[in-house]
Amino acid sequence: MRTIDWVDGVVEIIDQTALPDVTRVLRLSTVEELVAAVRRLAVRGAPAIGVAGAFGVALAARQFAGDPDALAAAVDLVRTARPTAVNLARCVDRAAARLPEGSDAVLAEALRIRDEEVDSADRMGRLGADVVTSLCGERPRLLTHCNTGALATVTGGTALAVAFELHRRGVLAGMIASETRPLLQGARLTAWELDRAGIPYRVAVDGAGPFLMARGEVDAVILGADRICANGDVVNKVGTYAHALGARAAGIPFLVVAPESTVDLDTPSGDAVEIEDRGPAEVVSFHGVASVPAGADAVNPAFDVTPHSLVTAIVTDRRVIRLDKGETMGSYRSA
Repeated sequence: MRTIDWVDGVVEIIDQTALPDVTRVLRLSTVEELVAAVRRLAVRGAPAIGVAGAFGVALAARQFAGDPDALAAAVDLVRTARPTAVNLARCVDRAAARLPEGSDAVLAEALRIRDEEVDSADRMGRLGADVVTSLCGERPRLLTHCNTGALATVTGGTALAVAFELHRRGVLAGMIASETRPLLQGARLTAWELDRAGIPYRVAVDGAGPFLMARGEVDAVILGADRICANGDVVNKVGTYAHALGARAAGIPFLVVAPESTVDLDTPSGDAVEIEDRGPAEVVSFHGVASVPAGADAVNPAFDVTPHSLVTAIVTDRRVIRLDKGETMGSYRSA
């Protein structure tokens, strides 16, 4: 099952807001529908929203053929649907560069981006599994945060692709899925994917992660990224920074797995990244039920920045960057 795909002229996605209770497929035929799906997190995860962005340009090329101004506005609407992950703007720009060649050329580029993500997930899984076993030995116990499986990509995943590969090799002892407040992507989505894969797992509240590391129940933290800056700072789902601090205190590896499309050498550090704040509604209630006193305000950053000094290694589909050994994002050593 693919998280996102182009089927018979429309974009099909698994509605991630309905999981784990219902597996619902949405068919998005307009730019407006696709942008709404991205903004409400029906499709999410940096690689997946990058593919969504490319497909959005393909929809725009058909929907607004013959109207250059409306087409340009539609492309910009897709490009800015969410500000933090670099994949969205990058993939939109790639697809939009083919607009002078016509809608078929745009779709061909979007499909190429989709296929690249599929291939990337396979390579990240194998390369990341080798890194984990080299650092942790056989039977590693891993903690992950948010969702980095097929739901965040097209198939396979990023950090969870590593877990799936370790499981296939018969060496993964188990996973802890940090629930990931406030929308519970770990408890709802990661647990769903681990369960389907037959991987033993436990769900933990976000704040328990560092304590479980200190108690010796975790051998490494492994998660994804929405943007990796030129200096190695990692922008990822809020709560990542706390897990990085916990890993450093416990003396265990902190590993980031993301495709090269998430590496942004044009952004010098995490200080230069716009961090999306999704407003108070997600924090003050859940499923429409108030969880705080009436009138309470909230701050809701969707992401945080983990300094590169806390990152052991970054694994992409092409290379391993050992930040703990002084390697830099600018250097390129093919793995």
